Amino acid sequence: MPYVEGETLRDKLDRETQLGVDEAVRIAREVADALDYAHRHGIIHRDIKPENILLHDGRPMVADFGIALAVSAAAGGRMTETGTSIGTPHYMSPEQATADKEITGRADIYSLGSVLYEMLAGEPPHTGGSAQAVIMKIIADTPRPVSELRKSVPPNVASALGKALEKLPADRFGSAKEFADALADPHFRHGADVASATGAVLRARRRDPVFLGVATVAVLGAVIAAWGWLRPVQAPTVHRYGLALPASQALDPASPVPQPAPDGSFFVYHGPNGAGGAGTQLWIKRRDSYTASPIAGTENALSYAISPDGAWIAFTTPGQNGLSKVPIGGGAAVTLVGEGVGGRRGVAWLDDETIVYSLTGPFGLGRVPAAGGSPTQVFASGEWAAHSPTPIPGGRGVFFTVCSTSYCNLWVLDLHADTARVVSGGADVEVGRYVPTGHLVYVQADGTLLAAPFDLEHLEVRGEAVPILERVRVGSDVGPTLAVSASGTLVMRLGEPADTRLEAVWVDRRGRQTPVDTTWTFQVTVYALNQGWALSPDGARLAIGLHTDAGDDVWVKQLPRGPLSRISFDTAADYRPRWTRDGRFITFGSSREPNGLYQRRADGTGVDSLLVAGPISEGLWSPDRRWLLLRVGGILPIAGGRDIVGLRPGIDTAAIPVLATPFDEEAIALSPDGRWLAYQSDETGRMEVYIRPFPDTDGGKWPVSN
Repeated sequence: MPYVEGETLRDKLDRETQLGVDEAVRIAREVADALDYAHRHGIIHRDIKPENILLHDGRPMVADFGIALAVSAAAGGRMTETGTSIGTPHYMSPEQATADKEITGRADIYSLGSVLYEMLAGEPPHTGGSAQAVIMKIIADTPRPVSELRKSVPPNVASALGKALEKLPADRFGSAKEFADALADPHFRHGADVASATGAVLRARRRDPVFLGVATVAVLGAVIAAWGWLRPVQAPTVHRYGLALPASQALDPASPVPQPAPDGSFFVYHGPNGAGGAGTQLWIKRRDSYTASPIAGTENALSYAISPDGAWIAFTTPGQNGLSKVPIGGGAAVTLVGEGVGGRRGVAWLDDETIVYSLTGPFGLGRVPAAGGSPTQVFASGEWAAHSPTPIPGGRGVFFTVCSTSYCNLWVLDLHADTARVVSGGADVEVGRYVPTGHLVYVQADGTLLAAPFDLEHLEVRGEAVPILERVRVGSDVGPTLAVSASGTLVMRLGEPADTRLEAVWVDRRGRQTPVDTTWTFQVTVYALNQGWALSPDGARLAIGLHTDAGDDVWVKQLPRGPLSRISFDTAADYRPRWTRDGRFITFGSSREPNGLYQRRADGTGVDSLLVAGPISEGLWSPDRRWLLLRVGGILPIAGGRDIVGLRPGIDTAAIPVLATPFDEEAIALSPDGRWLAYQSDETGRMEVYIRPFPDTDGGKWPVSN
């Protein structure tokens, strides 16, 4: 690539705000010349903005054609093949903002007009407090004439700019060259400006009652005609509510978002146990009431769904991982499925009166009649769990999410055709819902809420996704982050992006915190949330999984203020380090091929050695090195069925169960003498810490954290 010495137009505008009229027109004409060349060679830029205009000795150069080339190649070289809505909101054309399938070079002309408008007026033609507000203005509002904001703009420039910013592509210039010529032609006038030139005559006659009556009818006729031609869709009013309740009724912050009733008249949510015990219970908050009430029979319920008629709640239970239903007003619960239900992974109540739920071991989706009957498996997801099923109208099927170790994809299950496929492409998607407007709305892992037109007949996305909200909080446990009712009520948690820079502190037995090293901040590993750190046996070193520009690796920090050194160097993610008792080696998990539990010298010398192959999320040696203790069965709590197994090198040819229950076990640790196993389990409906004898884990169990 050539070296461009200078700055971007954005840099210049940030410094000067407005440019001289002659300079702004010159820049716009030269950019138009570049675009004309590109358009004649079949390339549409799609993202013209000040950041992509480089000024080399004052002469503009159009940069960043990468998006245009990629889109063109994907479309087989046909310029108008795709309606991909690429572009920065302030400079996006109306057809890009509405994800029109026919994007032509006139979209670039609109964007260049927006850039010229900003060079002259000091701001783009449409501004707003959010990207969504800007997009709505681009679609619906007409910008103020630039001559109203800057009187020195020549009439031909204002006219050319008005034509370039027309809503309909057909009303703009046919080519970028025509735009450039109009900017240089002092006699150019746009049709709207020609009409305004007769304003003096009209003003002279405005006191004539006959003329006034005719003019009024003419204006009304023009408005009616315009309405008939354009017939804009009136956006419905958006009502926003916050849901704040007294502490005795408060939402559990670790639970999924509240679920709205189909008609939006009430919410169901996880709140405190109404009987005063541990755990949570389902509560109902009606729209016509200030207070909420607990729903009897739903103590420690995990996932749940409201029936289409709003009369019942289906919910999963801990213990044997069953599925039950209860009347919305409370009462005796009716068991629908006795076991094998993925408790935290979600439930969908379809309007054909069947319920789809997640399975645990083997992973997949099951289906059972809401009135009771034999459950059937309707989808097998293999190694990774299927979670967060949500209904599609007509009992046609469900959306659901499948997460691997590195990303999540949104799937659609067609229950009529008995087929399933990915619908989210390569996007990292948390959860998706169908909404009554005919759209699929979904949350990406970065917290962006998007909407895409969805064809219910073919179960396909039929247009580009448009971002409609930012800062939707995404949970670390891949739980449901939004819910939508049949009447269009959307419920979500909002949150600012987390500050991922952390610092290490000592915590004494009284809870007082002392920084370890005030000069050291860090970001822990991000791979599949396998964060972890461990103190060396002598307490002088800290092994920790860190995320840096090089990826996720294991590092060792000399305490308290000593240096930090990297000891794992594979390009794949390494995580959850644990020390051997002599402090000479560190074990860690790795996503490399083959994935498994690896070991390396704590000083970083030597090479990594594979101890056990397989999808292992945690692993450590017993102090006497007779056992390798491993946690298997999934990465996240939502995966379900995670167990602790062990392997005695030289004795066992395969891992044997150490602690295998219907619940999730994780965060394994052994006491310094190796006689006790500490771990976390969700057997009470929430994570608690327990200890058991080791290796005879059936010899007793003591809760620690209750």
